[in-house]
Amino acid sequence: MVAIEVPEVNYTEYSNRQLVAVPLAVLVLALAIIGGWYLVTGAPANLGLEFTGGVELRIADDGGDVEQQIETAFDREPDAVRSIPADDVYVVTFRAADEDPEGLANDLSAQADAAGLSTSAIDQVSPSFAADTARTAIFGVALAFLGMSVLVFALFRTFVPSIAVVASAFSDLVIPVAVMNLLGIQMTLGTIAALLMIIGYSVDSDILLNNSVLRRTGEFYESVSRAMRTGVTMTLTSMAAMIVMAIVAALFGVDLLRNIGIILSVGLCADLMNTYLLNVSLLRWYKFEGVKR
Repeated sequence: MVAIEVPEVNYTEYSNRQLVAVPLAVLVLALAIIGGWYLVTGAPANLGLEFTGGVELRIADDGGDVEQQIETAFDREPDAVRSIPADDVYVVTFRAADEDPEGLANDLSAQADAAGLSTSAIDQVSPSFAADTARTAIFGVALAFLGMSVLVFALFRTFVPSIAVVASAFSDLVIPVAVMNLLGIQMTLGTIAALLMIIGYSVDSDILLNNSVLRRTGEFYESVSRAMRTGVTMTLTSMAAMIVMAIVAALFGVDLLRNIGIILSVGLCADLMNTYLLNVSLLRWYKFEGVKR
């Protein structure tokens, strides 16, 4: 087994403003991307079929010019066409619209058959069901974040250390969503699960740092260094596993696992920045300045 060497950081060379500047700048940029996305599309992220409603056709790849056939087969232009080489199929997605008839799936299937395409599976999600699913997913993420915040405040019972953990977790959630928009990754039930996992990873490393600084003996910088040796090792190990999963899933055309791996890798990278820059700066201010007041 190869040991991970965690470099020592001399925090005394940097002021609290310098430490907090980078994570705050990245957070503001991420919020600007999400806000701009909302203004343009009406949603904070690319929403998948589960959250918009529509029809998804799986069309067998028989070795012919399937992509060209797909382009001319349907009365309406597909919203997305992607190939899954491992299954020898093309996945064609049509988002729902208000004027869509109830028989949209049957109409699209008939058009595919008329064009000589072999449809192996059809999935249809009604707009009303998709809207309910989206509300439930958003409520689930909000409830998980609120529950985490309450638990953190109950654990530390002090405002600054607690808000440091909550702020880091919030940034760890926002940054991956912004990256999802830039990479074209859709918000689905699978990616929602990845965001929920990020909350757990974030709280784990932040609580480790806060406990080491606030509840264990030793000088401040010694406590931070001790927490970094454990926390950075855990985070880098998890990142390596997620990166490998994303690469392997991409090679085999498993989009969901690839997207989860990318989102978790970005979230874990953001967590390193937020924990050991943002959180450390707030804890240092609390220990050396805030406690005196």
